[in-house]
Amino acid sequence: MDEILVDRTDDGVVLLTLNLPGVRNAMTDAMTARWRDVMAELAADRDVRCVVVTGAGSAFSAGGDLSWLGERNTEPVPQLRDRMLAFYRTWLAVTELEVPTVAAVNGPAVGAGLCLALACDLVYASDDAKLLAPFTSLGLHPGMAATYLLPSRAGDRLAREMLLTGRVLSGTEAARKNLVNQSFPPNALMREVQAIAAKIAQNAPIATRLTKVALNQEHQDVEAALRWESLAQPVTMASADMIEGLAALRERRVPKFTGS
Repeated sequence: MDEILVDRTDDGVVLLTLNLPGVRNAMTDAMTARWRDVMAELAADRDVRCVVVTGAGSAFSAGGDLSWLGERNTEPVPQLRDRMLAFYRTWLAVTELEVPTVAAVNGPAVGAGLCLALACDLVYASDDAKLLAPFTSLGLHPGMAATYLLPSRAGDRLAREMLLTGRVLSGTEAARKNLVNQSFPPNALMREVQAIAAKIAQNAPIATRLTKVALNQEHQDVEAALRWESLAQPVTMASADMIEGLAALRERRVPKFTGS
């Protein structure tokens, strides 16, 4: 079985499906290795314009493989630290992609699975999805940047509640609390996400990539943003895509961007 299905469309959207539904798409060693390879392939592919991540079956991801955790607890802490850092960095490589990434949370997103979703640029969930980070109830400290991702995405109060009490949010609640961008009825989720991804892919690739780089920098002040933008905007002003965008606006048509 291919642990991650990769489906491409003609418009540059790539759909990644975590594909171990029998274990609710838990992040096994095999799936982790496959994810590492897929991230490397996508990072080098200039035809990719947007990446969508979802899960096969009824779950997005149950997070870390619990059987793996049980087997590893006899290892010394330094060795475990190295293993966990490699695991975290492999899965969070999605944040390093220069193209926009979208999580379609079709079911439970648990622990590291929730962190994977939150690491994407945009997150959409089915109304009945369950989002939770039950690390401490398992005797674990949070991992995979949960103590960064949850506060930065959901705010400090909700992050503390989820991490300290194990609070479970439905997709509807998560949207209301701004943990995800929006929730949709289960049978509409993928259709809505695919439409959003298609809209992203329709935009100018160079401008989109540079915008994501800018957002990832989290400028510390206005001056830092201005310094970046005064370099990045002229790059796009010199592109053929900008000429096409202006022409399409004048001619009242949809632009056809080529990434040049």
